[in-house]
Amino acid sequence: MSKPEQIPITRHLSYDKLVQMIKAEKNCRVVQRLIFIKARYEGKSVKEASNIVGISRSNGNLWQQRWNSQGYEGLIPKFRGGSPSKLSDFQKKQLKEMLKERDNWLAREVQDLILQEFSVEYSLKQVWVILQNLKNNK
Repeated sequence: MSKPEQIPITRHLSYDKLVQMIKAEKNCRVVQRLIFIKARYEGKSVKEASNIVGISRSNGNLWQQRWNSQGYEGLIPKFRGGSPSKLSDFQKKQLKEMLKERDNWLAREVQDLILQEFSVEYSLKQVWVILQNLKNNK
């Protein structure tokens, strides 16, 4: 006989509503987490529910803690991704003003300008991304 769970699952939703949410959810990471919660609703242990969705028990404990404290919102991934920018927002504004001095900058020229003015080195690909962001954030 297995010992009782240390942390009981909080039932923020009915079982039927939870199943509906799984079917309607578009984010595959959230679906995986909802399936974990569904298994917990069904009486499976954290370890068993974790095995069902292919995660470690410690991740299962974390997901359950987030569910218990925040409900559905706690299951939504919160990471932004990527490294912080090497240029500050102020430096990006300065760069934008510098680029207004003339039209038709080449990425290589902007790369050199960033290195010369801010002592920051970027790949050509990243310079292109910066230029697109500056263009879209008029």
